[in-house]
Amino acid sequence: MKMTKVGTVYQLSFMPRVFPVNCYFVEEEDSLTLIDAALPYSTKSIVKAAQVIGKPIKRIIVTHAHDDHVGALDTLKKVFPDMHVSISIREAALLAGDSTLLESETNSPIRGGIPKNIQTQPDSLLKEGDMIGSLEVILSPGHTPGSISLIDTRNHSLIVGDALQTRGGTAVNGVIKPLFPFPSLVTWNKRIALESAKKLLSYKPGLLAVGHGRMLEQPENSMSRAINEAELKFQQ
Repeated sequence: MKMTKVGTVYQLSFMPRVFPVNCYFVEEEDSLTLIDAALPYSTKSIVKAAQVIGKPIKRIIVTHAHDDHVGALDTLKKVFPDMHVSISIREAALLAGDSTLLESETNSPIRGGIPKNIQTQPDSLLKEGDMIGSLEVILSPGHTPGSISLIDTRNHSLIVGDALQTRGGTAVNGVIKPLFPFPSLVTWNKRIALESAKKLLSYKPGLLAVGHGRMLEQPENSMSRAINEAELKFQQ
């Protein structure tokens, strides 16, 4: 595991040279908020990283319920039974293993590794604009119907789950990058993902933190290019 810090954000990257899977700490004055739970074997590294930082993990927010974002959730909850767990209202069904589409949703299958036996129950269900510590919730569906992103209101650090990637080149989810195609191969709806990327750019982020790939400082130009590429590809 490799830990990288930019401002209030710590990236914990597992298998960074081969198949990077990231989760994040956001540092508050007296505690840490964990964004996503990486892989099943990630628990010890996450706990050790918090010890190195020197603050307790009080909250975890799940951006979306794919296996590589909730893998260590149950074991972390056992280590920290008082840890507050949050996920979007829509994504809670996927966390429970239910991939049924709502009547209002585009009729395309929800792809990717949907967990089958997560025991942890969310303590709160999130909606647009909710605040958890310094983080504001942004609904950013596309990769899954209930995906969310989080922006640190202190410095505009933006953590987007799989709404975008930087591994293999900065891309909107749904645009396949040959060097790292995997997130886009399991996109639920690429056109909705594009609209979410445009929405995220409108927040004028100072840092982009993704589920797969390195963090980007001052990412607006890279995000704009990725959006333009997606628009062209999705029109074809």
